Amino acid sequence: QVQLVESGGGLVQAGGSLRLSCAASGRSFSRSTMGWFRQAPGKERDLVAGISWGGGSTYYADSVKGRFTISRDNAKNTVYLQMNSLKPEDTAVYYCAAASRPIPTMSQAYDYWGQGTQVAVSS
Repeated sequence: QVQLVESGGGLVQAGGSLRLSCAASGRSFSRSTMGWFRQAPGKERDLVAGISWGGGSTYYADSVKGRFTISRDNAKNTVYLQMNSLKPEDTAVYYCAAASRPIPTMSQAYDYWGQGTQVAVSS
């Protein structure tokens, strides 16, 4: 069992930066693949970035490559999403999620979810 709580969302101007954090509780965090998803109104929930349990493998959606960085600190049971050069199209609710498989891209493969944090980017 893994419980996830996101923080760090907010309102930022285009070109700005935010860092999201996801604090996890539960003994299986360090063995879990972690992913950051986002969902804009009327759209599907899509994987933005994922990281393997040891941090050695990462995945990024094409739309965020070169701007977002996912990282994790297993000693602190926390996964991060550093978001730079934000664009209005990055506006969405961001969710972190945990999976037992190597960085699946489908939301259905993730077993545990946080409650989400809102990110709004103004133009």
